[in-house]
Amino acid sequence: MNDLTSDHNLSLQDGQSRSILVLGEVLWDVFEHSSALGGAALNFAAHAKRLGYNPLLISAVGADSLGNAARQEIVALGLETSFLQTTSRFPTGTARVQLGPEDRTRFVIERPAAYDAICLREEQIAQVIQRAPACFYYGTLFASAPEGRAAVDRLLDALPAATRFYDLNLRPGNYSVQLVIEMLELADVVKLNEEELGIVRKFTPLPSEIEAFCREGSKRFGWKAVCVTLGARGCAMLCCEEYLEAAGHTVRVADPVGAGDAFAAAFLHGLISHWPIAKTAEFANRVGALVASRHGAIPVWTIQEALEF
Repeated sequence: MNDLTSDHNLSLQDGQSRSILVLGEVLWDVFEHSSALGGAALNFAAHAKRLGYNPLLISAVGADSLGNAARQEIVALGLETSFLQTTSRFPTGTARVQLGPEDRTRFVIERPAAYDAICLREEQIAQVIQRAPACFYYGTLFASAPEGRAAVDRLLDALPAATRFYDLNLRPGNYSVQLVIEMLELADVVKLNEEELGIVRKFTPLPSEIEAFCREGSKRFGWKAVCVTLGARGCAMLCCEEYLEAAGHTVRVADPVGAGDAFAAAFLHGLISHWPIAKTAEFANRVGALVASRHGAIPVWTIQEALEF
């Protein structure tokens, strides 16, 4: 496996596209004694920003105090807010977090939420097309509402050249079997965890063994790359028909929320940078572990810290 500690050239290179489109939820994670801004799409965008990208986040917050606070924090993260809508139809999203071992954390998500009221106008679609994003990130939760699914489809049609990155992030009661199958069919790159793999194989003919799942899924759905996160054990990754399992890093977990989204951003970075699969897996494992060792879904971290972790 590549020794990343001797490789300090992990940021974007000249000529690589720095624009990525991120569509999905902005919400507040509500813990027993605190709350923190999150949502898979926002988390992914913030971590991608740390890696040198210019994420274009499409989401919505409510016309309420939580929405105002969310917008202020998003600006502080350095993210563009020109496509962050404000709506009075629904309140700003929230999710009650029930912490469990490894990646067994549970979320009780209040719906409908402000992000369910997103409305994309033709001029906004044109602005997105003009940005020519290298990648389009989407997940299941946002697409489970009719407006969300319509937005996904419109943007997929508008951006045929963008790599389609689907991060499952399945939440009980917030997805249908048909939706997941359709999202898998649309994707170029798929990221899921081990529990989600077990769920998917129950309603598809894909095998339960991880390598076979990745290979058969790529053959059936046309994925260019797929990664299964394995909690503390690391990850399994298939890209260009090369498969490997990369060991994780032992950390004292402060807060697992957001670690998978940070991993996803690092995974995408490796793919866009055309790294060898071993280097991509090692770096993604480091970034995910680093974020898990700190409180909050979007803690402050740097590439140098990931290298030295």
